Amino acid sequence: MRAACPNNARMCRLYGFRSAVDSSIHQSLVAADNALARQSERHRDGWGLGFYVGPYPHVIRNDEQALGDVLFREVSGVVATRTFVAHIRQATVGAPRVLNCHPFQHGRWLLAHNGEIAGFARSEVQRRVRDCVDDRFRRYVLGDTDSEVLFYVFLSQLARRVDNLHDEGVRMAHVLPALRATIAQVLAVAPDVGEARPNRLTVLLTNGNLMLGFRQGRELYYSTYKTRCPERETCYAFEQGRCEGQAADGIVKHLVVASEPVASGPNVWRELEEGACICLDHGMNLHCEPLLS
Repeated sequence: MRAACPNNARMCRLYGFRSAVDSSIHQSLVAADNALARQSERHRDGWGLGFYVGPYPHVIRNDEQALGDVLFREVSGVVATRTFVAHIRQATVGAPRVLNCHPFQHGRWLLAHNGEIAGFARSEVQRRVRDCVDDRFRRYVLGDTDSEVLFYVFLSQLARRVDNLHDEGVRMAHVLPALRATIAQVLAVAPDVGEARPNRLTVLLTNGNLMLGFRQGRELYYSTYKTRCPERETCYAFEQGRCEGQAADGIVKHLVVASEPVASGPNVWRELEEGACICLDHGMNLHCEPLLS
């Protein structure tokens, strides 16, 4: 069921993919009929791109509107990667400046957020949420958004479950409980009661090997195959049963996650249910599950 969301609601836009092969980002950012550059007509407060070369991400952020930004177009034309996250911002908490643009990075990890923490503008709510960040991470919070604090609440939770956040051995069995605890903790210290704008905690999260999309309060879509792959004759990794249909064993060639479908072409899009998490592990195994009971 589609979550109610008024047309004039202030929202950011998320987009990301994890692929078994290097993939260009130009189509999704600039060329598609609903590319992120076009979506930025309504989301003017900056943009950010994170793409992986080897184990660590390269992050480029700017507080200009993506549609008219030459840098946005130049980057889209040269990057090919297996893991990618993009965000275009409509500011709700924090001024339009580079430090407040998503995705936020810590080592291998990237997070982009669409929504807001209820009541975060009030000092007592902000203090309670910031208190959820472990001491070791507080010095890394550089901007003034709720989204960046949410990221470090998650990293605090994950650090309690693994010896090394940036180890390739971090698995979905570590990450899902950390994200579940993060969302539950934020909902507990920043309740919706009496708030004009409730909690909306939809996020896209990756370390380059794992990718998760969680929906809470904002729409989120995902795609794992196409009706007909345009690279079927040239791609060395093409498998019809996985690239042009839903794989029976759950192993996919790609996962695309977006706030709204970026094209009306061959990608088959599904809407993620409210409260659910779409997960892709290091072996390209896909599953979807409710995050909160």
